[in-house]
Amino acid sequence: MNTDISLRYRNKTLIIDTKFYSRMTQQNFEKNTIHSNNLYQIFTYVKNKDLENAGNVSGLLLYAKTEESIVPNMDAMFGKNVISVKTLDLNRDFAEITAQLNQIVSFLYN
Repeated sequence: MNTDISLRYRNKTLIIDTKFYSRMTQQNFEKNTIHSNNLYQIFTYVKNKDLENAGNVSGLLLYAKTEESIVPNMDAMFGKNVISVKTLDLNRDFAEITAQLNQIVSFLYN
């Protein structure tokens, strides 16, 4: 398994897995949820990279925004690791897309 993108800054790593579906969520029991196989995939990437369980590896599922009204946006702790789900609106000019991406990865600089 290979990650889509890995960013490193000092001792921190962010693994990004990009996704595009016509529907960003799946429906289980009439409730919208994030695709569980995508969460498992990013979780596996993060845990395999952070073998010492130091918490310096984070994961991001990055969905391309669609017409869907539900927009995934969450951050969760799994042990010492943060796994996030964010949405990127590609229907913007390049400067706005850049600003969105900079905001998403800003935690690497803290």
